[in-house]
Amino acid sequence: MANAVKKKEETNVVEFDPSMFEADANQGLGQLEQDDLAIPFLRLLGDNSPQVKKRDPKYVDGAEPGMIFNSLTHEVVDGEKGISVIPCAYVRQYIEWQDRGKGTGAPVNIYPATSDILTKTTKDKDNKDRLPNGNYIEDTSNHFVLFKNDQGFWEQALIAMKSTQRKKSKRWNSLMLGLKIKGSKGLFTPPSYSHIYAMKSMVESNDLGTWFGWHIERDGPVKDQDVYEQAKAFSGSVAAGDVKVKHEEEMPESSEAPY
Repeated sequence: MANAVKKKEETNVVEFDPSMFEADANQGLGQLEQDDLAIPFLRLLGDNSPQVKKRDPKYVDGAEPGMIFNSLTHEVVDGEKGISVIPCAYVRQYIEWQDRGKGTGAPVNIYPATSDILTKTTKDKDNKDRLPNGNYIEDTSNHFVLFKNDQGFWEQALIAMKSTQRKKSKRWNSLMLGLKIKGSKGLFTPPSYSHIYAMKSMVESNDLGTWFGWHIERDGPVKDQDVYEQAKAFSGSVAAGDVKVKHEEEMPESSEAPY
């Protein structure tokens, strides 16, 4: 009798067939547009990041300093192993913040790179650029990228670099701008999204302390046409202003050097 039940149970097992999802592709998503989506941040975790503190409500299981944290999925990646990214767009901004613990935790104002807001600031004892109203300005480099997830698919994300990591941003921009390819009319600079870059975490330090920063190297050209078109489309969306970013106050990231 037992064997008969077992045999019956086995015959009721239905093998998963993903083609049934493809038949109903995009159903149930309504009229979602870019404004309805949240673009994740990719951040380096540090000793003070809440994600590494087991008693903190924001703790992420397995998170350690030096890991790369996805703010949307809360997944972490080994910083030594790193991630592959395709840089699609770059936007520099001056972001006005209230001191941590004050206000809503969102930026007070966001100024474009052409703004003269820094001329209205003075350096405080912590080397922050303070406005007369007491708020401070962070010079922020926003790199909009596609990153390869653990399933091999490419997803949109934002890597915001400030403080000591502004130097890494400048070097990355120089790597992209300095790349030349020989074409039918001579040398030309390919689009930023033509190449893949390897991003890992590395230990950095100065007289005031130690932290984790980004290490960026060019990996090679994008060889998949579909991936290239995906990156090109994302670049266009950022340029058109269709990609909305929600900056939020965070504990000091590992990429922020002690003042």
